[in-house]
Amino acid sequence: MLRKIRLTLAVCFFLCITGLFLDFTGTLHTWLGWMAKIQFLPAVLALNVGIVIALVVLTLVFGRVYCSVICPLGVMQDLFAWFGKRGKKRKYHYSYSPEKKGWRYGFLALFLLMLVAGIGSGAALLAPYSSFGRIVSNLLAPLYGWGNNLLAYWAERADSYAFYETDVWLKSLPTFLIAVITVVVLFVLAWRNGRTYCNTVCPVGTGLGFFSRFSLFRPELDAGKCRNCGLCARQCKAACIDYKNHQIDYSRCVACMDCLDSCRHDALHFRLRTAKAARPAVEKTEPAGPADDSRRSFLASTALLAAATTLKAQEKKVDGGLAVIEDKQIPHRNTPIVPPGAWSARHFAQHCTACQLCVSACPNGVLRPSTDLMKLMQPEMSYERGYCRPECTRCSDVCPTGAIRPIMVEDKSSTQIGHAVWVKKNCVVLTDGVACGNCARHCPVGAIQMIPSEPGNPDSLKIPAVNVERCIGCGACENLCPSRPFSAIYVEGHEMHRMV
Repeated sequence: MLRKIRLTLAVCFFLCITGLFLDFTGTLHTWLGWMAKIQFLPAVLALNVGIVIALVVLTLVFGRVYCSVICPLGVMQDLFAWFGKRGKKRKYHYSYSPEKKGWRYGFLALFLLMLVAGIGSGAALLAPYSSFGRIVSNLLAPLYGWGNNLLAYWAERADSYAFYETDVWLKSLPTFLIAVITVVVLFVLAWRNGRTYCNTVCPVGTGLGFFSRFSLFRPELDAGKCRNCGLCARQCKAACIDYKNHQIDYSRCVACMDCLDSCRHDALHFRLRTAKAARPAVEKTEPAGPADDSRRSFLASTALLAAATTLKAQEKKVDGGLAVIEDKQIPHRNTPIVPPGAWSARHFAQHCTACQLCVSACPNGVLRPSTDLMKLMQPEMSYERGYCRPECTRCSDVCPTGAIRPIMVEDKSSTQIGHAVWVKKNCVVLTDGVACGNCARHCPVGAIQMIPSEPGNPDSLKIPAVNVERCIGCGACENLCPSRPFSAIYVEGHEMHRMV
């Protein structure tokens, strides 16, 4: 019964959190956004003391149920492990192995060091919630988007508007490749050895493992009833049951309850701990066998399929059906642009886990993962596909870490995240000798005025003049500029945001 309850809750959390990264309408975030905020690392970075204390207390009472129920990456590993156990010969294929303390605490120390040093991209590689977000955003979201577009196509043929098409595009090749490598490694480890990542690499698992040693309720092995058959150890994906010495390493046990159903002699029970069970576990036993990489070909082919799907060429837009409109190129920015509500580039870098939730939720195609090595995978703004509309606050609504603080529409319209810069050599007014004014016409704050290109000649063609003090850096001018491949006006970011 306990195992069924755990599985039901785990499936609910997994599907709901996955839905948060796939939902481009914003509907799910209204009801289920709290599920992202109760993830351990986002709660720590957001300084949500109440949530952190609640998770620690939950671990002290029931053990690492966070890892087996709430953490989506942990549930995903269970799913991979389930595939690895198909067939009678592989139904019981795990074995006990001693704790790798050096690896566990080494990764934890490295993770904390990178957080303190402000190397957010490095810490994001080890963070479980961030890794899961990148996998879903880069590998599942494109498939989900194309499935939606297919439904929209058929709905349009049936004169229905129940679905609408969305743009599916590769936001960052480095982030995509990191997501592919991560899912391959996790699949191989979970397929062969269950929770190896959770109990060797994951800093959250190591941290919670310290508290789970003292949990009140835990699986206990009754030495008097145990027949040393080893079924519990061969069913334990955490490799933490030493049945020969009737000991369980509770720092690695994720309270999955799988061992309870495997015992045929009623020797295992999940109950209030006893004095005997509180003794430290014996660590010496036969070493675990090396990981078998024979299944890599299956996931490699899956990864290649996902890559081919994601890199599928977009249909080119044409001007009146006569000429192909050239895609815009990203301009060089001395200072990257971070969203309103981030306060500053420093604050954003220190709190962002690179989970890609804001990237998935952005309805305007403005946010995409950075390719800068020091801020790799952390979102930054660019305006080739859209601009940051003053009435949209979606990214601040979904951010679970406080990297983008909640912001009101009124405040966003007066928050300066950058300023526009005019590039004379790219402006069609001067290069083609035609009147334009697109940038001034679409500026939501009136920061751009059109002035004569020839001083003293009011009848000459007009060129833009930017009021830097009034500009908020929304990117409407850059996005709507007709100049190709580089806009004649672009936005330079600010290290510190300010109100105008």
